[in-house]
Amino acid sequence: MNNLILTTEQNNVLTITLNRFDKKNALTNDMYQQLCQHFAYAQNNESIHCLVIQGDANCFCAGNDLHDFIQCSADGDLAALEFVKVLSEFSKPLVAGVAGVAVGIGTTLLLHCDMVIAADNSKFKLPFTQLGLCPEAGSSLLLTQKVGQNKAFELMVLGQGFNAEQALSYGITNKTCQPDELLSLTAETAQSIARLPVDAVMTSRRLIRQDNKSALQQAISKESKEFLRLVNTDECKNILAKFFK
Repeated sequence: MNNLILTTEQNNVLTITLNRFDKKNALTNDMYQQLCQHFAYAQNNESIHCLVIQGDANCFCAGNDLHDFIQCSADGDLAALEFVKVLSEFSKPLVAGVAGVAVGIGTTLLLHCDMVIAADNSKFKLPFTQLGLCPEAGSSLLLTQKVGQNKAFELMVLGQGFNAEQALSYGITNKTCQPDELLSLTAETAQSIARLPVDAVMTSRRLIRQDNKSALQQAISKESKEFLRLVNTDECKNILAKFFK
């Protein structure tokens, strides 16, 4: 179980690789806890100048492992919400390499990244309401800022899927590439950031995000409250239960 998330550290870059490909990198409570630990390590280690999160050339993240999610919801132990808090408070440059499925948190975490490289085989989807849930990870604010209220409704309420070209046009990603180029281009992007003067990069990132900081924390707090309420409704429980019948 400990190899579901791999890390490598090189040239001031910590790379986190999701490694549960038989389940399309669906995240379990344990994986969320590991992610929190790796983010904390990167945050507190002065030798880490940039953090990368990726899967491989065919798969990024299919969102929550629903079986694990149901169990943890019943127990009131959702490490996903703690990860969202850690993600939103992370202060160093964050780069993502995306390919294949990017569902739920697999998309919303990208809204917190500074650079996102997406292979042209990427497929994005935010199926919140279909599961009886609501937006999370600050996406109700961050995605709406990028695409406007109407398109945000289409993507987060209707759950309309979108491809790499659309993600680029929405401002969710920075670049599109061929799948076999993804990991090398992601690494090159992170290295180019890590080589820059650290104080200047950190200061610039902080200034870019300063006006949104308070609003983002408020959005996450409101989302988390509603998410916890909805996940315990009979409607949501019935929807999730149908996945295993």
